[in-house]
Amino acid sequence: MLTVKVNGRDYLSKRDETVLTLCQKNRIPIPYLCYHPDLEVRGNCRVCVVEIDGKILSACNTKVHDGMQVITESPQIESLRKMVVELMLGNSPKSLLQKKTELSNLAKKLGIHSPCFNQREEKFVDTSTDILVFDNNKCISCGQCIQKCQIVQEVFAIGYSRRGHHMKVGSYLDRDLAQSVCVFCGQCSLVCPSGAIMENDEISQVMSALKDPTKHVVIQTAPSIRASIGETQGMPVGSKVTGKLVTCLKRMGFDRVFDTGFGADLTIVEEATELIKRIQSGGPLPLITSCSPGWVLYIEHFFSEYLPLLSTCKSPMQMTSAVIKTYYAQKSGIDPKDIVSVAIMPCVAKKFEARRSEMCASSYQDTDYVLTTREAGEMISESGIDFAHLPDTPFDPVMGESTGAAMIFAATGGVMEAALRYAADKLENKELKKVDYCEVRGCAGIKEARFEIAGNVLGVGVANGLGNARKLLGLMKEDPKRFQCIEIMACRGGCIGGGGQPHPTTFSIIKERTKTIYTIDKNFSTRKSQQNFAVKKLYRDFLGEPGGHKAHQLLHTHYTKRNCQ
Repeated sequence: MLTVKVNGRDYLSKRDETVLTLCQKNRIPIPYLCYHPDLEVRGNCRVCVVEIDGKILSACNTKVHDGMQVITESPQIESLRKMVVELMLGNSPKSLLQKKTELSNLAKKLGIHSPCFNQREEKFVDTSTDILVFDNNKCISCGQCIQKCQIVQEVFAIGYSRRGHHMKVGSYLDRDLAQSVCVFCGQCSLVCPSGAIMENDEISQVMSALKDPTKHVVIQTAPSIRASIGETQGMPVGSKVTGKLVTCLKRMGFDRVFDTGFGADLTIVEEATELIKRIQSGGPLPLITSCSPGWVLYIEHFFSEYLPLLSTCKSPMQMTSAVIKTYYAQKSGIDPKDIVSVAIMPCVAKKFEARRSEMCASSYQDTDYVLTTREAGEMISESGIDFAHLPDTPFDPVMGESTGAAMIFAATGGVMEAALRYAADKLENKELKKVDYCEVRGCAGIKEARFEIAGNVLGVGVANGLGNARKLLGLMKEDPKRFQCIEIMACRGGCIGGGGQPHPTTFSIIKERTKTIYTIDKNFSTRKSQQNFAVKKLYRDFLGEPGGHKAHQLLHTHYTKRNCQ
């Protein structure tokens, strides 16, 4: 261990630590913008400057040494940090300070309310995709979005172009994002500190619908939201806020609040049925899950030869929306054209999924609007509701029931485990006591396991993050019989680390949210999708048998090969 003196006090440090990580560990505040604990340290922004042995250096990429003397606060350091932020703001549009971002929050902390340098007028805003908004005027060239896109996701939709003063972040050959191979995973927006890359905001459309007396506005909330949206309201990471969220949405004016967990259980019934049929009939294996729209778009772009292996099941969001505008509309006596279906999702790609032409099983667009966790958090903040002190309210009936299996959809490996809980009982033709399949849990990039079920050896593979998906597909190609079922999530950690989740989302935060999700699952009295009473009733009253004709009409889809630009 080394001894480092920080602000006149001695601290013990590991040899490979940086000044920033040492200070964070000891709760000594140092501001930063371009640093992210899960990405390579570049030291681009210089906001984290400190005095080290009499020299001004950046804390994020300076390693400690024995006897090092560090000063983190002084008039000179504060002046330098303020100047760095002033220069960033001077090269940005005036609207930047009006939006809540890491950069605008830091500016306020430094006492910058009106920048002293001339600001750039807004122009060159890429709104070509209607999913992500790319405002290069706000970019501070920290490079975090590029690291996420190229190193973690291995999509290469964006990168640096041009040179010198004219260097910028953009898509290949300066094309619009719509012409790129972007899969809308939103991981770039999750690490952008200045709001240069953000999801297309649909708050105003949802608010307009709520004010329209002719519309019946329903909303569904994804399993992961209950473990993350509390962070947008100042609550501790991983706070379980299921009942508070329902209460809040009711007070905001939504007519019905449904649980996407209902759709998750429905997805498992259909997807596990599909898997069993493929195993028993010699269908194409491995079956690959299709819940993650970023992953689906990725395989359509880059690995279209494997499209026949994808499950034809829609995602839980789309299944829930299809049922809302058919079964629920019929039961409630409401014309589906008067229903506005809204979803709160941890995922930017869900906005793209909702707009897919295949997602109109009700003869209307099944999901009208998708709000990310961040957007929903902003709506709650603007409503003035004291979220943290709200009482709990249950979800509305018809689509308000879910099981523990549905909850773990939020985490990588959760879809696989939920499918195993269902498939094992069906293949063994009895209800097994076994519920937990811990072999597929955890945030490792790739997981493999083998299970013997009813005389069948089931090899399963799980990947989270698209870079890991590429590697797992490589393993499948080397040995086509290695897996019978594969789960892939586009984002690290699964939906709990989705591109629409609150800032910040780091690996340690993902692990805390995941703990909450598995605790929720463990406390459920029903932990298998086939035990969901509301799903059973839906089949009995409306769909018929799992995998049947009507179920295929509403709950299944097809995929399309896309040309890489």
